[in-house]
Amino acid sequence: QVQLVESGGGLVQAGGSLRLSCAASGRFLRLNTMGWHRQAPGKQRELVATITSGGSTNYADSLKGRFTISRDNAKNTVYLQMNSLKPEDTAVYYCNADVSSSLLRTGNYWGQGTQVTVSS
Repeated sequence: QVQLVESGGGLVQAGGSLRLSCAASGRFLRLNTMGWHRQAPGKQRELVATITSGGSTNYADSLKGRFTISRDNAKNTVYLQMNSLKPEDTAVYYCNADVSSSLLRTGNYWGQGTQVTVSS
């Protein structure tokens, strides 16, 4: 079983910054692609950014330049640095990971989410 635990959310004023963390724990062989998604009230969950185990990144076009995803493979942790935050960034942010539990088995896991609220 794999657990993803997010932290770092909170309330911030527009223009401010937050850094989200997501730590993976449990029994697994390898963390593959990890990422962040978000869901605003009344909206569908959307991709924010992903990062492969080798460090290749992918971002939602609208967030490029403000958000940066990174990971520390030694700590089994993925980060999301969010700068120049806007009220429309308000959402629950979810961590996601493709995890190999063995050489032949891979599963997809989600964290419980962390609330980010940006006030105007």
